[in-house]
Amino acid sequence: MVATAATAWAYSRPAEQVKLEPVKQGADIPASSRQRKLSLSAAKAAAPISISAAAVTDEDVGDSDSFGRNLRWLGLADMAVELTDACPGVDPDAGCQVLNPAPVATPFAFEDLGHITLPGKSTQSLLCYWFSPVLTVRYANPTPNQALARLRYTPTLTIENPVLATPGLIDPTTGLPFDGKLITGMTSSELFEVPLAPGVAFNERTRDSAVCIAGSISRKSLADTYGLSDAQIKEFFKKPTTVRMNISGSAQYVESASLYFGLRLIGD
Repeated sequence: MVATAATAWAYSRPAEQVKLEPVKQGADIPASSRQRKLSLSAAKAAAPISISAAAVTDEDVGDSDSFGRNLRWLGLADMAVELTDACPGVDPDAGCQVLNPAPVATPFAFEDLGHITLPGKSTQSLLCYWFSPVLTVRYANPTPNQALARLRYTPTLTIENPVLATPGLIDPTTGLPFDGKLITGMTSSELFEVPLAPGVAFNERTRDSAVCIAGSISRKSLADTYGLSDAQIKEFFKKPTTVRMNISGSAQYVESASLYFGLRLIGD
């Protein structure tokens, strides 16, 4: 009965619900058909690997650059974040954030908690990811009132490559020089909302995985999103690349949490 009342309370007040923003255009979201036509020059820059591969177009298969190529295993990394009441004793390689007492929300943000460095020519047209969170969270409402616990996180990848250090090369997504790197989003953000009755606390463990769509970076995104020329794109894939893992988010009515994220990169 208590759980039913809490659920009814939480979802009868839509004004207090967090509204998720629509997914914005990024490297992992396929370009529109119009953008695909604009990027045909970049697609033609990739050498065909067979007659059948050369015959397909983006209109046929969505991604003609990688069509017909074998998958390449490129590496594994992970990162961990602890949300707790005190950070001493936590794994020094993990991010740690001291939580504010309820009902105050606690933001957190960490960069480069894990990375993979790839030699040049590791992949031909894209970097794709498998992203696997394992979350152990204790939600708690120590107040005398109904509450809505929230946990939100957004992972991003920093991609470093010597081509991005070219003098005068500007990142169109920021209006600033690349300075050797770019930050790309992942379609792996999550928001958890849990209605809590007064005095209620419980643990929850979740495990899932997300797989990239168009790729964390690709020939098309380098051309369409980041404005690189055909020559620069060719050089990009010839050069070594480092991928760094970042995470940001917030927690409210969370007593503690251990957040683990695994990342596997694949290419073609």
